Amino acid sequence: MKYRIKNYLKYIDDMLASDEERDWELEAELHLRQIAFFAHERLVHLIVFVLVAICTVMCILAYVVAEQIILLPLIILLFVLLIPYCMHYYLLENSVQKMYEQYDRMINKYRGYFTNVSFQEKEKI
Repeated sequence: MKYRIKNYLKYIDDMLASDEERDWELEAELHLRQIAFFAHERLVHLIVFVLVAICTVMCILAYVVAEQIILLPLIILLFVLLIPYCMHYYLLENSVQKMYEQYDRMINKYRGYFTNVSFQEKEKI
């Protein structure tokens, strides 16, 4: 998924940077579909991430209360899972946010919205 997102973001950035004539309305519509796919993926990973985090906290609390050594491997395993989930969700969240900006730039190509604020200025806000 990581490579697909990065390749897709690069593809759209290259498309936006080129001066090639395109049907920007169609490209924006196709981009919206991809945003929907990635946003759905983001939601699923958020749910999994939260569930793993809750299980981790519950195991830690169980270990503190019951003082069972047998829970330590489970806690370590959950932490090992939690870190990659956090990194992957971070990638998904930031990528979808970037896709929103790309969509705005596509709309600007054929409708002229967002002409008052450049995207570089928007990042400073």
